Order: sequence, then C-alpha cells, then structure tokens
Amino acid sequence: MKNLTQDKTLLIEKYIKSNRKYSSNEDLYEDFYNETCKNSYALLSTVKSVSALELYLQKVVSNSMINVLKGAGRLRRTGQGYKHLDTVSYDEVVDEYNEKFVSGAVEYHNIDIVESPEDLFVKREILKNIAKTLTKIDSAEPSEKYLEIYKLRYEQGLTQREIADIMGISQSEVSKKLFRLMLKVKESLN
Repeated sequence: MKNLTQDKTLLIEKYIKSNRKYSSNEDLYEDFYNETCKNSYALLSTVKSVSALELYLQKVVSNSMINVLKGAGRLRRTGQGYKHLDTVSYDEVVDEYNEKFVSGAVEYHNIDIVESPEDLFVKREILKNIAKTLTKIDSAEPSEKYLEIYKLRYEQGLTQREIADIMGISQSEVSKKLFRLMLKVKESLN
C-alpha cells in the first residue's frame, strides 16, 4: 500500500505473524496483509501515531485473516465458531453446483451491505477521540465557544447564518471558527 510508513508496515506484519491463524497458512501472508490494509485504510491514512493504531489493528488483522481464510476455502463458520475445512476438489464443487442448478435449487437473494464490525468499532473510537479533543480545545480557549458552535452546526444541523444569529456574531466569523476548529482537531489527531 502506498504511503504506508515503515512502522505501520512492521506493526501489521507483527500482528499477522503473531496471530494463531497464521501458522499453517503462511502461503496467504500477502492476502492477509492486503486485506488488512484494505480494511484499515481510512485509519492508517489519518492516524499518524503507532500507539493509537495498535488496539484497532489487532482486531482488524484478526477479522481480515478470517475473511481471507474463508475466501480461500480454508475456514467455515459453524454454530461452534470457525472450523478449518478439508480440501475439496474442483470437480466435486462443480458437480454439486450443477446438480443444484439443474434441479432449480439455486436461490438468489438481494443482500444489504452493512459496515463490518471493525469499521463500526474504528469509527466509534475515532468519534470518542474527536469528542475528547473538542472538549480539550474548548476548555483551552473558552472565549471562542468552539464546542457551542460545533454542537449547533453538527448536532442540531443549523446553518452558519442561523448560528451567527443565535450567537450574535457574523456568518463569516462562524465560518472562520469552524475552519480553525477543524484544523485544531486534525492537528490533535495526527
């Protein structure tokens, strides 16, 4: 993955190789690595601190490895958890598919694509960090009323003009404060 720093690459490699699913599946290392990068791209590209990544990355690596193993036909989810599959020949799979197709037993269903648990977890953790950062920024500069402006804009959905009227300042001042707040949050997260 482009723009991935050496420390992040080493961290991903460390978690992949220390995961128990890696043993006897070493031939899938590249797939594990690529799936992990794909599933954590947003986080890897925005968070610069390796220590902040560690908690999230362990879970993303584990889930990515499960996805790769399932895709490679080496793992299947059962009522008791994930189980390794025995090797099945291509002919057996084709024969089974053809029987279902000929008998009309193949069913197609529309699926709704939902966010994966690791995506939801990462988003929740990022939002927690942003909330802490907003509180810290607001307490450092209470006269700027950053938190009040943030809540009016993003929680109540008011326009900058409406916020300006409520706070008794100009719309351009609201815009400037929102921009400065965005820069401060971005600096804090990196």
